[in-house]
Amino acid sequence: MKSLTKSIFNGIALGLLIMLYSCNSNHKTRSSEKMDAAKKGTYRYDIEFLKKHTSPIELINGDARVLISPEYQGRVMTSSADGLGGLSFGWINHDLIASGEVLKQINPVGGEERFWLGPEGGQYSIFFKNGSSFDFENWATPACLDTEAFNVVSTNKTSAEFTKSIELVNYNNFKFHFDVVRKINLLDNNSIKTDLGIEFTEYVKAVAYQTSNQLKNTGNEVWKAESGLLSVWMLGMYNPSDEVTILVPYKTDAKSDYIVKDDYFGEIPKDRLVVKNGMIYFKGDGKERGKIGIPPQRALPVIGSYDAINKVLTVLKCEIPAGKTEYVNSAWELQEFPYKGDAINSYNDGPLEDGSQMGPFYELETSSPALSLRVDETATYKQTTIHFQGDEKDLDDLCQQIFNVNLAEVKSVF
Repeated sequence: MKSLTKSIFNGIALGLLIMLYSCNSNHKTRSSEKMDAAKKGTYRYDIEFLKKHTSPIELINGDARVLISPEYQGRVMTSSADGLGGLSFGWINHDLIASGEVLKQINPVGGEERFWLGPEGGQYSIFFKNGSSFDFENWATPACLDTEAFNVVSTNKTSAEFTKSIELVNYNNFKFHFDVVRKINLLDNNSIKTDLGIEFTEYVKAVAYQTSNQLKNTGNEVWKAESGLLSVWMLGMYNPSDEVTILVPYKTDAKSDYIVKDDYFGEIPKDRLVVKNGMIYFKGDGKERGKIGIPPQRALPVIGSYDAINKVLTVLKCEIPAGKTEYVNSAWELQEFPYKGDAINSYNDGPLEDGSQMGPFYELETSSPALSLRVDETATYKQTTIHFQGDEKDLDDLCQQIFNVNLAEVKSVF
């Protein structure tokens, strides 16, 4: 367990990639009201920007809009609950995309839900070649997760489907052959209510989408723990404000080696991370780097955040299969416990020592269990993302229904 404690788990590359491409953001605090067309921070700005550089697909249901990029692996780049003039929820790296530059190790273009695969480090890593040391200069994102487009199978007003046939070789020299099918469905308010088991009034604006991410073993060998397993890894990058609080409920009666791992980039100060009464509160202001991880024994299927300035409640519903405790470990070392990774992670961006910064943004991340697949067997991992906007009274009611905590508590914790 000593090596596990010292390890840097899933997502260390997110911190290191900042060293690859640092830029100062002109991000400003936004109001929750509609903004002028094409003003930075609005959905209109981002769709017009992406149309200049890519060929995005847009899903629309009334004021709810979702913007997807086939070029970036069927990634949800951003969304809006209030039409073209509404807030753009996904963080987008405008400078990198506009430059047209293709970086060697990773191209951090942003996006509020991207499809990735783990593990990142260790003897079964797909980011390091066999025999290389676990140092930054040897780390590289597989092209299928970075620079290669996904194929568009079908689209309509509220859904899109993408595929990709992939070959990957892990650090152990095991070759994976598999097909990915990624489906994105825009949900209406009735579906949101049913999915979360909640009620809300017509005064609340919402945008929600569910992604289904399927892997099929198309090779001739069974995926076994001793040769290395993969996991589906979903990462969402969001625009912060000075009053974003990340909410991660956890099981209080479970047994695990830790409740929350908080020392990925050095221990997180107590004024930025609070753990009490079954809830982990983590500051998501984009002003100080830090990352947390929750083991599968403690994880619950709903996490989120509240932006008290813009009056936005964000909710992620993921899958935490009962009894599944083997999750890939992405520590950058030869591991004693390669299947003791985290089920849920969250990252808050911040300046590096030289003052440079790629964001600011904050992240919500989820992972599937390690996938052991027979030949021609498939596994599917689903995640639903919902953004609610409205009066704080209505959002407080939603927060209590979903997280069993009121917004007064959320806003006062830091």
